[in-house]
Amino acid sequence: MFPTLVSAVLYLLVGAGLAWRLARGPEQLPWRRSLLAAGWAGLTLHAASLWAHMETPVGLDLGLLNAASLVAALMVLMVLIGAIRRAIENLMVFILPVAALVQIINQTFGAGEGAITRFPAGLEVHVITSVLAFSALNVAVIQSLVLAWQDHRLRHRQPGGLVRALPPLREMEELLFQMLWVGFLLLTVALGSGALYLQDLFGQHLAHKTLFSIAAWLVFATLLFGRWRYGWRGRTAIRWTLGGFIALLIAYFGTKLVLEIILGRG
Repeated sequence: MFPTLVSAVLYLLVGAGLAWRLARGPEQLPWRRSLLAAGWAGLTLHAASLWAHMETPVGLDLGLLNAASLVAALMVLMVLIGAIRRAIENLMVFILPVAALVQIINQTFGAGEGAITRFPAGLEVHVITSVLAFSALNVAVIQSLVLAWQDHRLRHRQPGGLVRALPPLREMEELLFQMLWVGFLLLTVALGSGALYLQDLFGQHLAHKTLFSIAAWLVFATLLFGRWRYGWRGRTAIRWTLGGFIALLIAYFGTKLVLEIILGRG
């Protein structure tokens, strides 16, 4: 429990520091590297406590809360890696408080949700790419929400405050589509690798998950094609991003919620 608490505290402190920096301007809190270093420390403790929570004698426990904590950790990791080359650390203002909360909830209520036996050879690719795809698209959704807020403020001629601290609108859009491409490619690999091991769509309780995953893939594919062919941007891109993510959210966590909480199956 102690590593989880320390990680959560570090996440909240870094999130608060970045929020203050965003509100006041970089010159008011210039120690960006220190904040990112604290973020890495929090992530390391998060990963260590999560692994101890997931590992069981019969395999990995990827129940609902463990999966949520894993996604949160991967989101933090992706933003920290991205912040090495680009100034995207402000996304952690929104991600870190959620990651801290998910950690505490998982540590308190997530023990023994439903351990899973060792994955068959090759299935690891599907599991890993599925979680990575969901995490990357999660970050893209947060980016799209920030972009929507920025676009709204600029349309109403309110360019001051936090908007002034953000990168230009065009750069924010480019960053969004870069995230979408990463998530889309990972989702493609996840669906392709999963199809190789799908034996009984209904017997394995995968019909809804497969249907909504394919729907999400089609939404993101349409959006990326529209961007390439017709130059879709702004509100159109934001709406398609949110639509695809909702389908993916239902596919991943909706299925887990029904099977584990409602039906009581691991």
